[in-house]
Amino acid sequence: MAGAALGGLCGGLLDYKTAKFVLTRNRRVGLLHRLLQLGVLGYLLGWVLLVRKGYQDTDRAPRAAIVTKLKGAAVAAAGGAGRRLWDAADYGRPPQGANVLFLVTNFIATARQAQGSCAESPSVLDAKCTEDADCPMGNPVVHGNGIKTGKCVMFNTTHSTCEIYGWCPVENNTLPRKPLLAEAENFTLFIKNTVHFTKFNFSKCNTLQTNDPTYFKSCTYDPFFNPSCPVFRVRDMVEATGETFGDLALLVLVFLKGGSIGVHIKWDCDLDHPAAQCQPQYSFSLQDRRYNFRTASYYWDSQRRLYRNLLKLYGIRFDISVHGQAGKFSIIPTAVSFGTGIAFFGAATVVCDLVLLYLDAKADFYRKEKFEEAKPPKGKTEAAA
Repeated sequence: MAGAALGGLCGGLLDYKTAKFVLTRNRRVGLLHRLLQLGVLGYLLGWVLLVRKGYQDTDRAPRAAIVTKLKGAAVAAAGGAGRRLWDAADYGRPPQGANVLFLVTNFIATARQAQGSCAESPSVLDAKCTEDADCPMGNPVVHGNGIKTGKCVMFNTTHSTCEIYGWCPVENNTLPRKPLLAEAENFTLFIKNTVHFTKFNFSKCNTLQTNDPTYFKSCTYDPFFNPSCPVFRVRDMVEATGETFGDLALLVLVFLKGGSIGVHIKWDCDLDHPAAQCQPQYSFSLQDRRYNFRTASYYWDSQRRLYRNLLKLYGIRFDISVHGQAGKFSIIPTAVSFGTGIAFFGAATVVCDLVLLYLDAKADFYRKEKFEEAKPPKGKTEAAA
């Protein structure tokens, strides 16, 4: 018995199955088959080849180089800092790298500070006091401007605060009601960007190739009329962030309290076409509506005493990012795309077989016709033996 079972198993392993084609006059399954084939053909030609460009090899990691330059001038005065001119060396700070820069649009000035003792600002919660015991000597004021001296003194007629040792008078925290550098909306930002797709040894720059030396001094970027000019007006970039509230309210908020704007440069290059068609696309987004930092200028008076003018600067931080891809015809991805399409054609046949053999009302009949066990006649077998 065991030998017979083993022999039957070995015999089954040695059986050979070959495909049998059965023509069925079933219009519903035939229509389903054609629809599936048309769907696969549309997917292969429309999505894989035309939309996704499956016949191309791609490079999605370009190397990018960015050079920026701000231009403009404004005059402003605040506090005791005096009236002064602001140019590119003043409002473009700090030097944070080619793809990150800060444009000053507003500031709070605290002039002529010197190290000494004075009352802390009442706007600092840790500085409020009613007696000297509330101001332990030597403790720094949390979020404040100096070290406590151990005394509780009058800041003004309504507030008592801890006396501190620090830069006196303490920082002014009254923000102007309108931007002091409102002219900054007409400042321009020059962005020169070069990308290099190493896989194809292809480089492209976003600046227009021209022999006119005055072109970049007179042009301003416009997505429809002047898309090849890399000089952007600050107001246009703020408005292009696409916020839901009005442009005027957006401008006042950003220029008054600062903000962070993302400048996104996207390259999508089809290298099967002329290189001139490879052009960048720009987009802008408002990432944060409040941005500021402090800076100071130091000097000595005639008595050799050190002073400083403190500036709390508000403005727009520009974060420039570059991304993109390039594609070019290659036989390998083309073969892979067509192979995938042929495999999907085979899947259409499998789906129709399942419907015909298991879901159709005459499925039993079709199974009997499709699957057949072929055995040689007994007479010929015996003669051969």
